[in-house]
Amino acid sequence: NKGNMNTVDATLTNDKKIEVESIKGRSLIGDAWQRLKKEKKAVLCLAIVLFYALIALLSWWGVIAADWGKEVGASYSPPSSEHWLGTDIFGRSVLQKVIHGTQIAMSVGLISSAIAIPIGVFFGAVAGYFGGWIDELVVWFYTTFSSVPQIMLLMSIAFILGKGITTVYIALGLTSWVGLARLIRGEVMKHKDRDYVQAAGSLGAGHTRKLFKHILPNVSHIVIIFTSLQFQVAIKSEVILSYLGLGVSGQPSWGTMIDDAKLELARDVWWQLAGATVAMFVVVLAFNILGDSLRDALDPKLKGKD
Repeated sequence: NKGNMNTVDATLTNDKKIEVESIKGRSLIGDAWQRLKKEKKAVLCLAIVLFYALIALLSWWGVIAADWGKEVGASYSPPSSEHWLGTDIFGRSVLQKVIHGTQIAMSVGLISSAIAIPIGVFFGAVAGYFGGWIDELVVWFYTTFSSVPQIMLLMSIAFILGKGITTVYIALGLTSWVGLARLIRGEVMKHKDRDYVQAAGSLGAGHTRKLFKHILPNVSHIVIIFTSLQFQVAIKSEVILSYLGLGVSGQPSWGTMIDDAKLELARDVWWQLAGATVAMFVVVLAFNILGDSLRDALDPKLKGKD
């Protein structure tokens, strides 16, 4: 029996060694991907997000929903086998409008993130690394900035720049960086005094090299999590702006479709509202769950904490 137990212990020890060696050979992203694959709901949500992205790309390339403005049937035709989501007041396919709205929603999330990330990373990294009066100035700036309700900032920028999809990109990008700056600042403050940064400094690395070459790659997981969460915030904000008449104009988005549908409900025309809200609900829920799963995968210490 003792011989069998020793064999089992040796096997378990070898398995642990193999597991440890495989983990050591993986990068942070690779290790996070292995954890993420074990979460079925996360994989499902990732598949949903990729499906929406594919639909958006195909729409942008003109492969699908290119003729969304074309009359395809009678006004307010209900859903049928020919037109799955019916038609609107002008006889246009609601399904094609929903697909085009997917392109608008995904582009808003992508471009607003591309604007917000450099701003948030720069202010957060500079404040966290240098500290002192620079940190106080940056903290004062983003605290003052965040004290104004975001919807008021969005509406103000939209009023100044005028309606249009470009305005939505700029407004969301310029108002969404504060949360990222806070997180980056805190992480940089933790990393700047660690041994690997001190070692880089002893080898002659300057502030710029230590910050951008050594520290920021080790806090890049925060940017990934922020991007996944920023998408759903941007999508909801675009819908609100378009619903208020300050967002997209001249082309269908989920917000303009919901705005049009508020008068159609009195005529029992529900399919345009249903198409836009269901499409938005599914992708926002997927991004929310995926964001939580990415947080747990990239930083297991935070798992189960809110």
